[in-house]
Amino acid sequence: MKLDNIEKVGKKLGLNKKDIIPYGYYMGKIQPLDNPKGKLILVTAITPTKAGEGKTTTSIALGDALDKLGKKTCICLREPSLGPVFGLKGGATGGGKVTVEPSDDINLHFTGDFHALTSSINLVSAVIDNHIYQGNELDIDPDTISWKRALDMNDRELREIEIGLGPVSKKSGKNLNGIVRKDGFIITVAHEMMAIMCLAKSREDFQKRLGEMTVAYSHSKKPITVKDLKVTNAIMKLMDKALLPNIVQTSYNVPTLIHGGPFANIAHGCNSIIATKTALSLADYVVTEAGFGADLGAEKFLDIKCQEAGLKPDLVVLVATIRALKLHGGVPFEELDKENLEALKNGISNLERHLENMKKFGLNVIININRFASDTNKEVKLLEKWCEQQNVSFSLNEAFLKGVKGSLDLGEKVLKALDENKSSYKPLYIRNQLSVEDKIERISKEIYRAKDVIYSDLAKEKLDLIKKNGYEDYYICMAKTPLSFSDDQNLLGAPTNFDIHIKDIEIATGAKFIIPITGSIMRMPGLPKVPEAVKMEDR
Repeated sequence: MKLDNIEKVGKKLGLNKKDIIPYGYYMGKIQPLDNPKGKLILVTAITPTKAGEGKTTTSIALGDALDKLGKKTCICLREPSLGPVFGLKGGATGGGKVTVEPSDDINLHFTGDFHALTSSINLVSAVIDNHIYQGNELDIDPDTISWKRALDMNDRELREIEIGLGPVSKKSGKNLNGIVRKDGFIITVAHEMMAIMCLAKSREDFQKRLGEMTVAYSHSKKPITVKDLKVTNAIMKLMDKALLPNIVQTSYNVPTLIHGGPFANIAHGCNSIIATKTALSLADYVVTEAGFGADLGAEKFLDIKCQEAGLKPDLVVLVATIRALKLHGGVPFEELDKENLEALKNGISNLERHLENMKKFGLNVIININRFASDTNKEVKLLEKWCEQQNVSFSLNEAFLKGVKGSLDLGEKVLKALDENKSSYKPLYIRNQLSVEDKIERISKEIYRAKDVIYSDLAKEKLDLIKKNGYEDYYICMAKTPLSFSDDQNLLGAPTNFDIHIKDIEIATGAKFIIPITGSIMRMPGLPKVPEAVKMEDR
């Protein structure tokens, strides 16, 4: 592969040398634009499995194909988090012959956006504790501090910690290390500040949302915000360059904007509105993706990001693999290489539900199957026949092994679908037209297909707080396992007759989110038995 200088990559989008702030030869930052005119294509996937689906790889392959077919194209992706890079998943820059480059730089420090964000989050934490230590003018109740420290790494030992431990001054009687209280870390990409970075429509909007984030409550139950702490200007200095979209390229030199990276199971799972609008202002076709399966990332993209940004997506590409469908159909992971038509038939129920869900948003769907060497002709034909019966376009993608040649069929079918079918996009709910409970129920029953929603006593208390403080018009950002439609990761396929259990509810006043916490969701992941960091030793 031969990479182009980033200025040459920018020229494909009509950018001049002065429009790009270079970070070395192959990476740069550009000024945001807000004149969206291109076609927006969302790539999403079935419920993820350890068999792999290849959503990011498909996004890159589709962008490469559209470019090869002579279309002015830009890809929009999320920035990788060091947690998955060194944890279970590994990097997030595609694979095989379809990648974004320079992949090592992108997967690691990139242009420093996540470092700036992590520092900003922890600055707020330091100021909160210092404010209380120095006299507590705002009357902050330490037991109500909801603001967590952050680290862009998987580290389960930091989920719950006690801070301020140490000696007491003999002279003043004060603890020399500050106030003693319980605290904890969450991974940077699960933090509300990451969410507002990706939801902000401008620098001014980011600063406004920043000031509105609630960090704690006073003893008189008054919300304490970042603005009250008087650190918004300091954070704006830290975040100055981080708010600019990053420009890189694919292995075929297709321009790619990578900016922001919230998780989709515990946040909204989409790259920044700023980057997406910039891409739509520069290119005729924009390919973007949303995290995990369509029940999480795509639902949040369509219900939250698109409503907030005023975007109208034109098409959905739904990614699956025959191996993953067989796993959903009951085949043990170790036997996925064997032909099993019955299991494939059973597993298609998962694909079918995601397809039905995407159509509820008024969108046309193309099914993309990333082919593996173990896929038999009979299995491929079975899936093709099912797609024909559903009257849905189907493409077999071999870009991982063949590069852009392997995704040209997908590119052609995407262009055909865009020419023949106009988007009738509509969100599942309008945020200010339903109660919080009704919005949660609509997602749980329409998308997950739950029988009912069960609230814990703590969650019910939070619902009362939401009503008291006037937060009912907020979006719903469900925190749920990505491994099942339900909140039980062991229920594969298309489960029915289950309840969604809301154990807690978090309120994000800057992002304008209500975050129902279901099942055993953790906002700071742990490392697996053999993390990717250890596997790197033998590479």
